[in-house]
Amino acid sequence: MKVETILKAKGSRVATTRPDLTIETIAHRLNMESFGAVVVSNDGKSVLGMITERNIVNGLSQHGPELLNMTVESLMSVGIPTCSPDDTLDKVMRQMTLERARYLPVLRDGQLCGIISIGDVVRSRLDEIEFETNVLRDAYRANL
Repeated sequence: MKVETILKAKGSRVATTRPDLTIETIAHRLNMESFGAVVVSNDGKSVLGMITERNIVNGLSQHGPELLNMTVESLMSVGIPTCSPDDTLDKVMRQMTLERARYLPVLRDGQLCGIISIGDVVRSRLDEIEFETNVLRDAYRANL
């Protein structure tokens, strides 16, 4: 299975934010829309970085309440791992594990075209395993 299959199932909508917004603003957005991460971008197509719940928690422990007035740019992760729609789930699972990434922006020709989470990958893998189990069960019953 490929990343493209996940995107077809979940959609290609990607939450983005400008780097100049405050952490307070983005924290409210994460909460309101139940996102765990937002891609930081000036144009909605390029990837400057990512701001995650983890960034905010770590920032709070380092900066205290002043964090809320800081900008996304000052706290975001840069040089983040990405993937392509043609990448396999095996490759993406390995990448997420090795790089300890919960979210991967998906880039096609250098342009943002989606985002996948570790939850999306696990869900897809479980669906794949369930399908395989049903095929084997049906084949076994057919041979009885």
